[in-house]
Amino acid sequence: VFHPYALTLLLLLFPPPAKYGGRHTVTLIPGDGIGPELLTHVRELFRFCCVPVDFEIVSIDSKSTSDDDMNNAITAIRRNGVALKGNIETNHNLPPSHISRNNILRTSLDLYANVIHCQTLPGVRTRHRDVDIIIIRENTEGEYSSLEHENVPGVVECLKIITRKKSLRIAEYAFNAARQNGRRRVTAVHKANIMKLGDGLFLQCCKEVAAGYPEITFDSMIVDNTTMQLVSKPQQFDVMVMPNLYGSVISNVCAGLVGGPGLVPGANYGKDYAVFETATRNTGKSIANKNIANPTATLLASCLMLDHLRLHGYASMIRKAILATVSETRLHTADLGGQGTTSEVVQSVMREIESKGPRTSEQI
Repeated sequence: VFHPYALTLLLLLFPPPAKYGGRHTVTLIPGDGIGPELLTHVRELFRFCCVPVDFEIVSIDSKSTSDDDMNNAITAIRRNGVALKGNIETNHNLPPSHISRNNILRTSLDLYANVIHCQTLPGVRTRHRDVDIIIIRENTEGEYSSLEHENVPGVVECLKIITRKKSLRIAEYAFNAARQNGRRRVTAVHKANIMKLGDGLFLQCCKEVAAGYPEITFDSMIVDNTTMQLVSKPQQFDVMVMPNLYGSVISNVCAGLVGGPGLVPGANYGKDYAVFETATRNTGKSIANKNIANPTATLLASCLMLDHLRLHGYASMIRKAILATVSETRLHTADLGGQGTTSEVVQSVMREIESKGPRTSEQI
């Protein structure tokens, strides 16, 4: 039976066509904190590897009250189809009318699926081993709908929006991802025992979609119990699907389980566009411009972007070098208990690539 979102999922498989002699143009948004320096290293690495990608740099001023820079960024992503970004700071001291720039990007481009793959890496010491979880988060509604008001002083109403259409869409994405990746279980995370209408609708949509995937086991878990189960026995989880706010919490917990925010990349997919970034959406402001940030998550996010562009050879080459640096060379930054600098890690990745010798166009 043809599902209404099957076409959407199919379209996600096809990246924007390469232009100008087989080269791709990608929007690059430096963001705040460690974003600019880490994305500079991505550009350096891409030049070293002769990756056929050209970056259109669009800066966003997180302190600006004007929408001009955001409109420029959104226009650039619509033109290029793909973006790589650093996190843009959201200052909670600004007035309520100032909506998160990150959130505007996701909703304006309908980047409805945030996908994070958290897995333990050889060479990184963690409390738990053999963690391998795909987290799929609805990215455009829920508690992040930016609908708040204070009609009576001291009484704030914050609206959580859950729709059947978007719940079915993210559930279909999750089950299809499970099938495509050979996964056996999908767990829906919810709070339907309290939010019976909102989360109840989300859970019901997941159950409906699950009926179309009989080979995949479906279960559900209340969000507070989920966090306890994650830190107790994360190996029980395979693919997880959830609304927006729970996804923010769960993805950060899972990143902590496998070594921290410096290791895990993230991707945001929609029908027409894709934006890649680190999984935890952390600006790292306190360590900016000190050459101590872990570049692994940002570099791996760039590999996800290359895979999306069907540049699989380049993605594989760079990813293998990154993982060799982390697991074999054991050159770690301070967040992993090492003394390596950001630039030293990137240079080690380059040496790993260089050590494999020249590659032919067929191999790439």
